[in-house]
Amino acid sequence: MNPTLPEVEKRLQDRYQLLVHEHLGHAHSDASGPRILPNETSTKAAAQAAWRFYDNPRITFSRLAQPLLQAAAASASQHCRDFALIAIDWSWLNYRDHASKTDRLAGPGGVLGYKLLSALLLSDHDGQPLAPLCAELRTAGGRLSSRLDRLTPSPTALDGLQEVMRLAANLPLGKRPVFVIDAEADSVFHWRLWQRRRWLFLVRGDDDRCVRLGGKDGPEMLLPDVAQKLRRQQAFRPVRKVDYQGHPAWQYLAEAAVTLTRPAWLHRRVDGQYKRLVRTGKALGLRLVLSELRDRRGAVLERWYLLTNVPQAVPAETIAGWYYWRWKIETFFKLLKSAGQQVEHWQQDDGRAILKRLLVSGMACVLAWRLASSPAPQAEEARRLVMRLSGRQVEPGRQYTLEGLLAGTWVLLAMAAVLGQMPVNRLMETAEFVMGGSVESTKEPLRREAG
Repeated sequence: MNPTLPEVEKRLQDRYQLLVHEHLGHAHSDASGPRILPNETSTKAAAQAAWRFYDNPRITFSRLAQPLLQAAAASASQHCRDFALIAIDWSWLNYRDHASKTDRLAGPGGVLGYKLLSALLLSDHDGQPLAPLCAELRTAGGRLSSRLDRLTPSPTALDGLQEVMRLAANLPLGKRPVFVIDAEADSVFHWRLWQRRRWLFLVRGDDDRCVRLGGKDGPEMLLPDVAQKLRRQQAFRPVRKVDYQGHPAWQYLAEAAVTLTRPAWLHRRVDGQYKRLVRTGKALGLRLVLSELRDRRGAVLERWYLLTNVPQAVPAETIAGWYYWRWKIETFFKLLKSAGQQVEHWQQDDGRAILKRLLVSGMACVLAWRLASSPAPQAEEARRLVMRLSGRQVEPGRQYTLEGLLAGTWVLLAMAAVLGQMPVNRLMETAEFVMGGSVESTKEPLRREAG
């Protein structure tokens, strides 16, 4: 008898839930799949079931994105106070040795794979990651996106942001989004476009960005020259002590109003050739927040030119803190790569299957972030238990790491699965046999030490 539609849907939902749980485990670079939980019938059956899941036409990108968007809306209402920070960044996934992936794209430095775009929701209170809102892969054939269920032509990196930002702006987050992006988004054309749409942004400017200090009739200066002028005016003030590459440093801030009046230059493909096009626009007034990290002698270790249209009511200290939290998306990429999921060793056949699995693993990260940020009374005990199960060490003063929460949660789920299959005494007997009696023999010294 063929299964009914509700039965098929339930099986797909159960398989999705199981795949999310399996992606909590810390993967290994020599393993192509996630860590299989004990409630699977066999590793071969689990691999075949996962392959069928990713190949199923019912499992679309937009469908897999729905749990992430629902988690984002729920988390924003709980963890975002005034704004919803959305960090956006790109990262190359290198599959240079995966010849079976015929839709790979050539990237910088000999990379052969896919260019990943991710938009990550952060708390404006403490920078805690909450949920990925969007994931896109640029392939040799075009763009794959969690927003769409079809392959589309690949736009330029910044042109493609408009659709991602529109998605975030229309989500029921309950807070106004602020898009936090690195210097790759230093583009006056796009800033003017975002300003017309009333989207708030915070972007790090390049050293060669030219602005007018004050209004549109103010002196035109490069950003480094603005910083030097503000230093001469003693406009910088210390705001906090920070850690910089393992050494203490002090953050100094200064702020100025700037206006951008120059035309924008765009590189566009016209009649089969790339041409440089000029686009004039209205004068754009922005806030410039300058952040300097200085050592104890006052030498500048690092400087950020932060340009934003966030309302003046938000202090410069808050703006600088928001940009500092942007690095959380880098830790997300690290979780996907070397620190957790080992995405660059996945053996799926093409970008479509890779993106589907990325959305599944993104939900596993959401579970770890949810545990990390939970204010529930039992959350502290749960974090301690999960970290103990992970076997990970943490730096003094830290209670957990996201890698540890991922790995420890998988162990907890594995324990629950085993205890659901056999009683505790049977489990202990099996452990005694495997260890040759050493499990019981270790208890007596511990009892004497406790006594």
